[in-house]
Amino acid sequence: MKNYKIDSLRLESGEQLDNVNIAYQTFGKMNADRSNIVWVFHAISGDTNVLEWWSTFFGVGKLYDPTKHFIICANCIGSPYGSTRPENLDFLRFTVRDQVQAFLQLAESLDIQTIHTLIGGSFGGYQALEFAYGFSGKVSHMILLASSAKESAWGIAIHEAQRMAIRADATFGTQHGGQEGLKAARAVAMLTYRTSEKLDQDQTDNLNQVGDYRASSYINYQGQKFSERFDALSLYYLTWCIDTHQIGRNRGSEIMALQSIHIPTLVIGFKSDLLVPIKSQRYLAQHLPQAELVEVDSIYGHDGFFMEEAKLSHKITKFYRDQKKTLAQREILCRSQKINTQIPI
Repeated sequence: MKNYKIDSLRLESGEQLDNVNIAYQTFGKMNADRSNIVWVFHAISGDTNVLEWWSTFFGVGKLYDPTKHFIICANCIGSPYGSTRPENLDFLRFTVRDQVQAFLQLAESLDIQTIHTLIGGSFGGYQALEFAYGFSGKVSHMILLASSAKESAWGIAIHEAQRMAIRADATFGTQHGGQEGLKAARAVAMLTYRTSEKLDQDQTDNLNQVGDYRASSYINYQGQKFSERFDALSLYYLTWCIDTHQIGRNRGSEIMALQSIHIPTLVIGFKSDLLVPIKSQRYLAQHLPQAELVEVDSIYGHDGFFMEEAKLSHKITKFYRDQKKTLAQREILCRSQKINTQIPI
């Protein structure tokens, strides 16, 4: 893991976050013209090791292969996985845009001016969209999965329910405190990440059972497992950060902001997504000037962007192939027009 230091990060609130560390990992090597850079943005509980948590797409022989691509993934401020994080409730609140400003500075420090693909799912998609708006270099492709132009009232309400669960734990607010509240918060979240159909399919009990239900054990297990690898303060601050997502804030409107992002974009939505419903992806595709929408049937709901390897790999591969074909046709047209203008009348 590598670290990028920022002496002082000016936040949207006008306050300054000092001595900021951004942890990041890179996989593979940049090619000579730096045209093989893939920047990945992680979801709320992710870390920098994208080869591990998104092995669906990333790894040797996968869609994004470190023997062919230069892959970079930076850890969000607030996360317990290497970047600057809260240790008490005196930590400054930060927005998605603040996160991305730190990543833009990281890109500049690495002299990254051309990016092959920006990709992220859920909160990662929020960051990718903000990065696309703020990046001064060239981005050839963007892939947004289960994402939106702004966080919905529904999403904010779900996050507040999680924060209420965390605050109900008397130990919350101290370093490593709030673990019981964190378990409950994760349980709330799990009910929005998957579908009722998937839970019914996997966790239904036998006909004569009373008590000791599989669904109860499952949701407790998920809370316990999460509490062993995450932190209550981190989740508290990161859910608030996600609530701030609004691509149009102080930019005229959402539509104006989206229409200024001229990047060939694949927007992928899941019809069964309860957390970020398919209408949010339809809105993105409607207003991003060069967007294509793919709607996926999935029993997994919001977690489809982790689980649906076969369906998504096919759609993304087709997107790249179509973009390559479109670029080739444009080059032929440009050459043709140049020749025609040189013919004397």
